[in-house]
Amino acid sequence: MIAGVEIVLPCLDEADALPAVLAELPSGCPVLVVDNGSTDGTAAVAAAHGARVVVEPRRGYGAAVHAGLLAAREELVAVLDGDGSLDPAVLGPMADVVRAGGAELAVGRRVPRPGAWPWHARAGNAVIAALLRSRGVPVHDIAPIRVGRRRALLDLGVADRGFGYPLELLLRAGAAGWRLHEVEVAYRPRAGGRSKVSGSVRGTVRAARDMGRLLAASGIS
Repeated sequence: MIAGVEIVLPCLDEADALPAVLAELPSGCPVLVVDNGSTDGTAAVAAAHGARVVVEPRRGYGAAVHAGLLAAREELVAVLDGDGSLDPAVLGPMADVVRAGGAELAVGRRVPRPGAWPWHARAGNAVIAALLRSRGVPVHDIAPIRVGRRRALLDLGVADRGFGYPLELLLRAGAAGWRLHEVEVAYRPRAGGRSKVSGSVRGTVRAARDMGRLLAASGIS
């Protein structure tokens, strides 16, 4: 159990993966599933397995995460995908760092297991992470799993409601002088369904293009 932490899972058509994901999360933590327009019964599966469910009809990863932050009730919020690809065992240590004041934001750095991370997604991520480091944000991944204080995360004012949300979050955190704590997290083949981004070259290129535009257009430095 991780005291004072609410786990937010932004989900789009994750009914196949959710039972295993929810069973693996730390016991005793409230879990909030944000259903982002699923058509496969994701919300019903989440509720049947004990999660609280909110619906965000506006499509987009950032829209789902923002809805989760607004609806969360605990001081600390952990956000990770609902596909089972990220090992939630790191959530306890990540939360401890933030709670103790060692960092304002704890983020994950994926360590892929065989077959988990296609080359095209890995390459795109590496380019974006390098650009972030060139701007003084000391990360090697785009925060696929993260823990922070709910109010502080909302106060950053992240505006992107699509796949650029975690990138803008890191840019704004860096501009605000936040201390970031990066930890390695096992990255596994998803528990079910198909990735909306890394499952195809086209999806990866689209996400990388959108993030590149965000970097280019951002006045955040």
